[in-house]
This record gives sequence, structure tokens and C-alpha cells, in this order.
Amino acid sequence: MDQSTRWVIGHQITPKQTTGNYDLVIGETPAHVPGPPPHFHNNYNEVFLVMEGEMDFVIDGKPTKVGPGETVDLPPGCLHTFSNNSDSPCKWVNIHSPKGFLDFFDQMGVSASEDNAFEKSVDPEIIQKVIKHAAEFDMVITMEVPHPNE
Repeated sequence: MDQSTRWVIGHQITPKQTTGNYDLVIGETPAHVPGPPPHFHNNYNEVFLVMEGEMDFVIDGKPTKVGPGETVDLPPGCLHTFSNNSDSPCKWVNIHSPKGFLDFFDQMGVSASEDNAFEKSVDPEIIQKVIKHAAEFDMVITMEVPHPNE
């Protein structure tokens, strides 16, 4: 297993080195794992590519099921979350542009080499830490649909 692999609120995240101005990770979500709280980014474009399984997204209030080979493109200000509601794991690629969001995974994640890393990553204390500090990483948690011009 890659030494940089971390469990972040129930999702296994493996960063990949890039030379461009973007962060790229391979994510794996076990069956029946919820996603992060609904959030948006002010400065990041975000893309998901589902490679295996399926993921349920809610994008600006609209539910969307995404299967293998399908993508979700999220511009700044787009309120979103995702979860794996299926009986099978889901594997996906996630890109944030410009670079910088990897710091969130590094600081909020639990090293995959730790015992019970998945369980530790979904501990209520970690979830509260994510909610408290997410905005420091341009992850704005909200239940409201954002309006970029406000």
C-alpha cells in the first residue's frame, strides 16, 4: 500500500504526484458509506471519474447516480456531496484544480497503515474536526445553495 494513502471520513484516498497545477487522488469508498457534508469550494474546480462501482451525488440539490466511465464536473460554488449507497465498493479518480486541496486529506485523514484506520476516520471526534476546520481548506460546508455573486 502506498505510504501516503489515508482514510478520510470513510473514504480511502491515495494521492498521485502531478506536474500540473492540479491535485489528483485515487479514491475507494466501501459499500454503504456516506460522503462528506454538503459543501462547495470557492476556488477549486473539481472532477470525479468513477472507475468501478457507482456513486450517488447530490449537485446543487439534484441527485445523480454516476457509474463506471462517467464523470462529474463541479465548478467553484457548486454545492455537492456524494455517497456509496450500493452493496459494492466504488473506485474513483478525483481532481482539484488548482493545486492545494491535498492538504485537507493530509491533515484530516488517518494513515491507512494504522490499525482500524477506517473506523478512526469516521469517529465523531474526527467528523467534528472536519466540520470545524473544513473552511480553512476552501471546503465550505453549508446546507444552503451557494450564490457565487453574493
